[in-house]
Amino acid sequence: MIREPKDFGEAFRALGDLWRSEGTMRFLWICLNLGKQPSAAGRWWFASLLALAVSFGFAMYQLIFVGHASFNTSSNGVVWGLPIASYAFFVLTSSGLTMIASLATVFGFTQFYPIAKRCIWIAIITLIAGFSQLILELGHPFRLLWAVPTGLQVMSPMFWMGVFYSIDLCLLLVEFYLLWRKDWDSPLSHMVARLGFIAVILASGMLGLVFGSMAMRPMWYGSFTSIFFMLTAALSGAAAIVLTTYMAYGFDRNKMPARLKEMASGRDLPMLFATLIGLTLVMILTRFWTGLWSNLDGLEGFKALVKNPLFHIEVWLCFGVPFLLMISRSMQRDPSKQILAAALVLAGLFINRYEFIIGGQMVPMFKGTWAFSVAPYVPSVTEWALAVVGIGIALALYALGETLFELSDTHPESEMLPEGKMVHS
Repeated sequence: MIREPKDFGEAFRALGDLWRSEGTMRFLWICLNLGKQPSAAGRWWFASLLALAVSFGFAMYQLIFVGHASFNTSSNGVVWGLPIASYAFFVLTSSGLTMIASLATVFGFTQFYPIAKRCIWIAIITLIAGFSQLILELGHPFRLLWAVPTGLQVMSPMFWMGVFYSIDLCLLLVEFYLLWRKDWDSPLSHMVARLGFIAVILASGMLGLVFGSMAMRPMWYGSFTSIFFMLTAALSGAAAIVLTTYMAYGFDRNKMPARLKEMASGRDLPMLFATLIGLTLVMILTRFWTGLWSNLDGLEGFKALVKNPLFHIEVWLCFGVPFLLMISRSMQRDPSKQILAAALVLAGLFINRYEFIIGGQMVPMFKGTWAFSVAPYVPSVTEWALAVVGIGIALALYALGETLFELSDTHPESEMLPEGKMVHS
């Protein structure tokens, strides 16, 4: 079987040849396991399909027979629950992966070429996973097909968020197709990469503006939100590419191709990772410092969040520990430390998205400081099932991409790089 077909016709011919040579049952078994031989991608594929089937089946049953009442949200309390936090987590991770890929494809830092193709693929699948959360959270998702183009609410940041993320997805698909065809240097490839970078900055910034425009929600309000989303998107992209690169090779660096192994054992990515973690820590702590210090009506939610153990797990364990690991010269190149740091950062960012979305709604609107309690909210089983659906989609498509495409494929120029040097082409 061809390792990596270069067009769709070649891919379908390869599948047809495999079907005819192996027979129907054997062909289905190979598809279920993503290959004739066991692999890391095959194990992720099988586990994610199982989780996706169970969670999607349960969520659809609840949405069809119970409806939105299966969510623990209410019109007089927390309106946007865990699915919106999951949506923000996935789409901002997609934005961050595009930013990391742009270091090579847009800005010419050729030492990042070994991860550029994988970044683009995972950006596509996390964006799809994010869209799944939003679609399943909406009461009538099919209304999008006619309400958005006919309504044209051009004054709404939410409208432009949808437009820019849709453009982003289209550009990512085109860019990945070009890299799939080994087109790294054509004018079209460079133009698509630049347009994709612009689109992802606008999309993540507009997502921040959706929340930052709400003056009635003081914990969200302000231009800071867009900057915070763009910075933390870059961090989530860096963490995601570190973790998924190791996942592709069974968490064994010695199985990686030479150029990728050299990058994983170098200092460029850990230095970038440490810088992004440090900046994120500063922004989170200063945001909470300001919120706790202020006596402005509506900021009482910061006190409730600080009392929650999740806040301290996020800050000290999920961000503080990885920062110390990645600034240590003795530990930043250690594979186990890189994997641990990436996993903790992704967990911390998921908590942060949840904390941000829910925390901003905890204080009832128009009630001021005399409202002595915050709105209670605990995600329902249905909401957790939707989150598992998103994770299952992302992991399943990730495993599929690792098998069908050579995601470690790199630009020929990067093969001539001196080790450990920040080189700009």
